Amino acid sequence: MATKDYSTDLQKLFLEIMISDAQCYVRVQNIFDSINFDRSLRSAADFISEYSNKYNDLPTPAQVKAETGTPLEKVDGLDSTMTDWFLDEFESFTRHETLKRVILESADLIEKGEYDPIEKLVKDAVQISLTRDLGLDYFEDPRSRLNALKDNNGQMTTGWPTLDRKLFGGFNRGELEIFAGGSGSGKSLFMQNLAVNWMQGGKNGVFITLELSENLCSMRIDSMTTGIASRDIFKDLDGVEMKVKMMGKKSGKLQIKYMPAQSNVNDIRSYLKELQIKTGLRCDYICVDYLDLLMPVSAKVSPSDMFVKDKYVSEELRNLAKEMDMIVVTASQLNRGAVEEVEFDHSHISGGISKINTADNVFGIFTTRSMRETGRYQLQLMKTRSSSGVGQKVELAFDVDSLRIVDAGDEDDYSPPPNSTVYDTLKKKSVVNGAPDSGDVPKIKADVQSTKLKNMLAGLKSS
Repeated sequence: MATKDYSTDLQKLFLEIMISDAQCYVRVQNIFDSINFDRSLRSAADFISEYSNKYNDLPTPAQVKAETGTPLEKVDGLDSTMTDWFLDEFESFTRHETLKRVILESADLIEKGEYDPIEKLVKDAVQISLTRDLGLDYFEDPRSRLNALKDNNGQMTTGWPTLDRKLFGGFNRGELEIFAGGSGSGKSLFMQNLAVNWMQGGKNGVFITLELSENLCSMRIDSMTTGIASRDIFKDLDGVEMKVKMMGKKSGKLQIKYMPAQSNVNDIRSYLKELQIKTGLRCDYICVDYLDLLMPVSAKVSPSDMFVKDKYVSEELRNLAKEMDMIVVTASQLNRGAVEEVEFDHSHISGGISKINTADNVFGIFTTRSMRETGRYQLQLMKTRSSSGVGQKVELAFDVDSLRIVDAGDEDDYSPPPNSTVYDTLKKKSVVNGAPDSGDVPKIKADVQSTKLKNMLAGLKSS
C-alpha cells in the first residue's frame, strides 16, 4: 500500500476547515502541532493556535493573512460527512508526520546506542489519536451496564470453586494476577496447577519459566495430569505417554517456554507473536514464573532498585494483558518480614507496594511443613479489584505425590483427616452462635439444660 502524500494544498484545507468551524478545531486541538505543517503554512498554524489560546476564539481569514501573509478561505457547507472525513484525515496526518520526524531525529540517538528513548518516541507517535469515546452515560441504561459487568466478570474460572466465589466468578481477561509467597512456598506449583486447570477446561496458554528448565516443568505437569507420583514417572513411561496423549486430544494447548532471567516484556511479546504466526495459537493466558526475575523495557533501572524495577515490570505485564486480551499470572517473593507471620499484608511483598498497586488480584500463599505433609495450603486474598474478598482466606488441598492442588471445599463439607479421633471431629463440628468452639463442652447449651432440670424439680416439690 502506497504512503499517502499530505500535500500543501491538503494541509491548507485542514487549516481552512479549522477556522471555519470551531468544533472541528476543538476536537483536534489535543493533537494539533504546527511543526507538522509545511514550512509555508507553519506561521499560519502557529498564529491560529496562539490566537485561540489567548482570545478563546478563532481568527478570521483576514486576520491570518494580515499577520502571516498566508491566504486562507472559509469553507462553507460543512456537514457531518465532511467533518468525519476531516477528523480521520487529520489524525492520520498528525501520526504520519510525527512518526517521520521522530525517525529523522533518532539518528543521533542511534549513533550513541540509546535505543530505549527511541522506542518510547516511536510508541508515542504511533499511539497518537483523537478522543472519540465519550465514556459511559451513567443514567442512560442501568440494566445494560450492570448486565455487561455481570457477563464480563469472572470470564475464566480458576478451577477452584471456593476461590471463584470469593472473586465473584474467577479471573478476567486483561488482568494481572500475582501469587506471593516465600522461598519454597509453592509459587511455581500454584501457577502450574492453574495452567493445568485451564488446559483441562479447553483454554490455550503458555507457561514461561525464568528458573526451571522446560523439561522439569513438563515433568511436574505430567504428575498433575496423570496422577502418577513424580518419583514414579520414569517407572511407568508407557502409562505417562498414553495418558498425556489422550488428554492432549480433548484439552486446550499448553506451551512451555524457558527464557533467561533478566528478560523483559518485549521478549515475551515477541515470543507470543512468533508462536501465533507459526502455530496459530492465540493465548487465553500466560503464566510467568516469575515477576521478580524480569527487567523493565521502558527504563534503565538497577536490578537492586526493586521498587522502581517491579513498578515498571508489573505495569508492562498488565499492559500486555490488555493489549493481547488475556490473563497474565505471575508470582512474587515475600520478604523476610513475612517469615514468622501467619497473616500477610502489603508490607510483606518483596520490593514494596508498587506491584500491588498495579495488579488486579494479589494472593498470599501461606503454608508450613506440617500443612504440606497433611495436604493443606491456604490462599490469603491481599487485594481484589472486582470483588469484596480482601482479607478472606481459601483453604486448598494438596496431593504430595501428584503435586495437584484442588479445592478443599467449604467448612460445611469438612471431612476429618484419616488419623483424627471422634473427639477431634466433635471439636471441629462444635459451634456456638455460628462461631467455632474452643473444644470445651458448649457452656450455653449446658446452662439451658441445667435451668430446665431445676424448673422440673421445683414443679415436683410444689405438687
